[in-house]
Amino acid sequence: MQQSPTISCPLKTTTEIDWIGPLKSYIAKTYGDPEKYNEECATLNRLRQDMRGAGKDSAAGRDLLYRYYGQLELLDLRFPVEERGVRVSFTWYDAFTHKSTSQYSLAFEKASIIFNISAVHSCHAANQNRSEEFGVKTAFHSFQAAAGMFTYINENFLHAPSTDLSRDTVKTLININLAQAQEVFLEKQIADGKKSGMLAKLAAQAALLYSQAVEGLTGDSTKGVFDKTWATMCSSKQYLMESLAHYLQALADSDHQNYGLSIARLQLAEALAKESVRMAQAIPTNPSANSNLSAESGPALVQITRRHHGLTIEKLNELVKDNDYIYHQAIPSESAIPHIPKMPAAKAIPVQELYQGQDITGIIGPDIFQKIVPMSVTESASLYDEEKAKLVRAEAEKVDIANAEMVAALDYLKLPHSLKLLKNGFADGIDVADEFREWCSEMASRPEGMDVVFTGLKTSKRKIKEILEASSKSLDQEELVCEKMRGKYQDEWTQQPSSRLTQTLRADIRSYQEAIAAAVASDNQLWTQYKVMVPDMKDMVIAGQNDIELERLWNSRASAVHIENANGRGGETLLDVDDGEGGPTVMEQIEHVEDLLKKLNLIKRERAQVLKDLKDIVHNDDISNMLILNKKAIQNHENQLFMNELEKFRPHQNRLLQATHKQSALMKELTTAYGDLLQDKRIRAEQSRYEALSRQRSSIISKFKKSYQAFLDIWDGLEKAQQFYSEMTETAESLEKNVETFVSNRKSEGAMLLSSIEKEKGTEAERQQRRLREMMERVTITGGQGTVSPSSNHRPPHSQHTSPGAMSPPTTPRYPNQYPDYGAPTPPPPPPPAQQPIGASYYQGYAPPPNGQNQYVRRDSYPQVPGLPQYQAPAMMRRDSNQPLPSPGMAPNSQQYQPNHYSSCPPPQYGAQTPGGYQQHHQTQPYNPGAYIPPPPPPGPPPIQQHPAHAPHNSQQQPQQLQNRGSVGQLPQTAYRPRDSYGQPPPAPTQNKGDPWEGLAGWK
Repeated sequence: MQQSPTISCPLKTTTEIDWIGPLKSYIAKTYGDPEKYNEECATLNRLRQDMRGAGKDSAAGRDLLYRYYGQLELLDLRFPVEERGVRVSFTWYDAFTHKSTSQYSLAFEKASIIFNISAVHSCHAANQNRSEEFGVKTAFHSFQAAAGMFTYINENFLHAPSTDLSRDTVKTLININLAQAQEVFLEKQIADGKKSGMLAKLAAQAALLYSQAVEGLTGDSTKGVFDKTWATMCSSKQYLMESLAHYLQALADSDHQNYGLSIARLQLAEALAKESVRMAQAIPTNPSANSNLSAESGPALVQITRRHHGLTIEKLNELVKDNDYIYHQAIPSESAIPHIPKMPAAKAIPVQELYQGQDITGIIGPDIFQKIVPMSVTESASLYDEEKAKLVRAEAEKVDIANAEMVAALDYLKLPHSLKLLKNGFADGIDVADEFREWCSEMASRPEGMDVVFTGLKTSKRKIKEILEASSKSLDQEELVCEKMRGKYQDEWTQQPSSRLTQTLRADIRSYQEAIAAAVASDNQLWTQYKVMVPDMKDMVIAGQNDIELERLWNSRASAVHIENANGRGGETLLDVDDGEGGPTVMEQIEHVEDLLKKLNLIKRERAQVLKDLKDIVHNDDISNMLILNKKAIQNHENQLFMNELEKFRPHQNRLLQATHKQSALMKELTTAYGDLLQDKRIRAEQSRYEALSRQRSSIISKFKKSYQAFLDIWDGLEKAQQFYSEMTETAESLEKNVETFVSNRKSEGAMLLSSIEKEKGTEAERQQRRLREMMERVTITGGQGTVSPSSNHRPPHSQHTSPGAMSPPTTPRYPNQYPDYGAPTPPPPPPPAQQPIGASYYQGYAPPPNGQNQYVRRDSYPQVPGLPQYQAPAMMRRDSNQPLPSPGMAPNSQQYQPNHYSSCPPPQYGAQTPGGYQQHHQTQPYNPGAYIPPPPPPGPPPIQQHPAHAPHNSQQQPQQLQNRGSVGQLPQTAYRPRDSYGQPPPAPTQNKGDPWEGLAGWK
């Protein structure tokens, strides 16, 4: 059978466009760095280029168009492709008029692509070989798919920018493709030999569709759009299908012996077939390119219509002959012929069903811009995530409540611990407590023992005390020297008193000493507490180092309880006791309770696993893609969508609910079974023993806890004490440095002052000596030979006191009142060798002494005057009461103050007492420098045998001297004598036990 020609829709054509530039420009404004999406933009651009070259009659071309269209749909969910968004100008040419249309709308691009998809489907169907089974099915499906795609255009694109996309044009194309699909199906049914009645109905439907197509092709709205050949072919097929319908129905009527009606239908069919032949013959043999028809289409259709016309005439003649000779039935008029019912077999396939059963993702490909999620979708996904979180929180809360109820019930019943006691008996109940094991382990983990720490604290206290005592002694010694020099030089000694400058330092020393005393009291309390608890603590420390020792210590405390229980039961447990009754044994009841406990634990684990699975599923659930794909469809329906999506978690919720109900039932059964077990008289008999055992165990734990707590308290106190003494040591050492700096500055200041005073005194002494020599010369000249030479009376004692071992420092000469007229005075002795005045050695402590005898030099001590036998203090020299003292003038070779010796000394830091200076009393951190080594004791006075004649005189003058010194310096025992008191004869050494100058030379 020759294949009937069909019409295929031409494709729209388009120009090349650039997707990359506009897309990257919009991404840069909205989503960030556009360079991250170079590959995606290039992929979309390449898809459109491939689409332009797609074949019109192949499945590959169809898939290229569909892939590009699918990506456009996904693109539309993320980017506003319009004049104000992604600005791309799409230019398409009309499939029939070939006029160009340009728009910035993505809808125009999609509609054009869908039109081409429909055209490709129709072309693919028209080119099938319908003589084969596969060709018939493919053509039937493709014509319906084309009709479905055209229907989608009419339903979704209301404002057609071009003629080929107008509603009337698309409606006509829908009818043409549906009519051809119905015709293909009819051909297949005729070939299969189906009943004539059904075939007549199929033909009638095809005729209807072709008639509708002819109306669209010849309508005013589509005038000039379609090729005229299409209308001619559709008219021919319309007549052919109507003729075929009546022919097939006539066959059916003749089978039912309705010969008259059958003849009437055949007569109508013959007329329609004749018209069909006429219209087929009008189809040009060389159709235009716009018709999209081949040259064989017209002749093929003429041949088909003629064959059908011949069959109709042949059948009509046969029935007329039979009716005339045999049946003689009346032939109704044409208007009386009943209409043939119609049976539609072809329908437009919706786009959603077009690729049903196929891998859409494989055809369309992955979402090119899947990394870009619109803000609206993100917000919707966040709302959905919150709904999921609420669901998970609600289920987790239910699980927690169920677990808490089970734990509370078991704790109330004291299960499963009480079962262990019932099975094993109470004799073995006092096992090693876990907390006791932890206490011993922690106590044993300390790096050092408390004895070592206490020893270290004693060492720190001793060091701090020594530092504070040494600092105090340094200040005392400096103040003593300063006041002695003030007593000696009186107003000439202008150095500020030390007592005013050292108030802050001394207050700090006292404050630190008080803090040390308070700390010592705290240490004693810790030591007392330690001595009380040390036996138990040592036992626990040893137990923490070895599990064997730990067991031994615990068992030693619990041994009495074990002995008592062993004697009471004799090694027999409740499981060995039989009450002699027929009820269940204790063991059976315990096993039943244990079985219920196992089921409860199993339910708990199962519930936890189900909750974990639910959390994992919820965590991995992502509906972002679904929200993107249905972005336009779910507007204002998000809540309903969320509820539908949450239903996927309903199975897990139901499992959790079932587990909770099952737990409640088991808890009731467990409570009843355990209550029956406790009511057993054998169990009640053991309650008192168990309670006593529990009290004993608690007592043991309480004692160990007391030792452990004492250990923690003592150790905490020791750590605080270590920190205190460490900080105190630093503070005391800092105070020691301040004291050393202060004393050093005072030495430098005193040395400079002493040098200035001695220099002035030396100049005055030389001037007085010159005057004395002049006066003596005048006296010698005026007195003649009768004047007694003073040197003859006083030479021996003077020579005695100017021996090299007893030279006194130069002093200002004082002459007695019995020589008012300067009559024959003893000439002064020559100046003694250069020597230092009193206190000079203290202030030149950094210079080396003349020799190494009787010297002790230390960083924080005061240097001593070397060679005491050479130079004796003026107060220790013995003179005749009538002998004047020599002048204290400085010898030319005397040792002067050298400022360079103190150039490195820092300026005084305690020159005055300023508010807020060094007034901070560290009440908690007193200070004590290192061990202070006092200087050696001063040597005693010269031997009494040297001056026996002056002892009475000296002893009589000593009280007067002490009385005169009482108003200067207020230091009767240690202060220096005033300079102007050197004229008085020194007291005898044997009667000078209260002399304030005793030992001064040795101190120097």
